[in-house]
Amino acid sequence: MGERKVASKYYPPDFDPSKLQRQRKSKDGNNQIKVRMMLPFSLRCGTCGNFIYQGTKFNARKEEVQNETYLGLRIYRFYFRCPRCAGEIAMKTDPKNSDYVCELGASRNFDPHKEEARQEESLKKKRADEEEGDAMKALENRTLDSKREMDILNNLDQIKTLNDRAAKLNTGDVIAAMRRSAGGAG
Repeated sequence: MGERKVASKYYPPDFDPSKLQRQRKSKDGNNQIKVRMMLPFSLRCGTCGNFIYQGTKFNARKEEVQNETYLGLRIYRFYFRCPRCAGEIAMKTDPKNSDYVCELGASRNFDPHKEEARQEESLKKKRADEEEGDAMKALENRTLDSKREMDILNNLDQIKTLNDRAAKLNTGDVIAAMRRSAGGAG
């Protein structure tokens, strides 16, 4: 048997490299490259309703999106097919949010972590908008923040005192105290 990983290949004496067909590059520069990728989020196929889970591997076609960049970063589009119905699904990178956007053929499933982060961001924005126009509201918010920080510091201080008290005890003292209480009770 021949070896699989050889440094050089056998070329027959009648081999003519000019007869090989070369791959043509498209004139518009929109080359699609075949890549093997894992799905970065779970989604639902719009054609058959099949759930495709995060981490599912696909052979996808990758292309650069024309006339679209974010701060000089290129944006890519990926095309792959649903494993159940073979419907085409397209998604695009979103460097602004460090994420992907599902464009065609599927819808993204609900993600509670992203929803929680989005709600926190909206609350911060709402608070900043309130404070911008009203100086008294800003003062109230700062007072509430400082009160909350004082409560947290008080709780931390209590925990430190309890830990210090527990650190001063050793097992011998605890056993002696238990014997004294058991001896006085009996």
